[in-house]
Amino acid sequence: MPTYEYRCRDCGEKFDEFQKISDPPLAKCPFCGGDVDRLISGGLGVLFKGSGFYLTDYRSESYKRAAEKDKSGEFSSKVSPSAEKSAESEKASAKDNKSIHKKD
Repeated sequence: MPTYEYRCRDCGEKFDEFQKISDPPLAKCPFCGGDVDRLISGGLGVLFKGSGFYLTDYRSESYKRAAEKDKSGEFSSKVSPSAEKSAESEKASAKDNKSIHKKD
């Protein structure tokens, strides 16, 4: 059942009322007896409980296998030796270029 928000036209009091959707809107303020208006509010949103509501619940089998391999350490986060050598050679050539363009 939704909670509706009301405001009294006379005293200005705001209050919430827990009502069925089929119930008619309130007409009188419970504080002063004046006329009330039902306010439009954003609400709280929908809360889904249980499994099946998250993207991760429906991952593909290939994704699950890759994740398991990653957990077991089969995929290493270390840099490969060839990539390491490539990075070193780039640093060396950059150093050589700086010494060539350096003015005395």
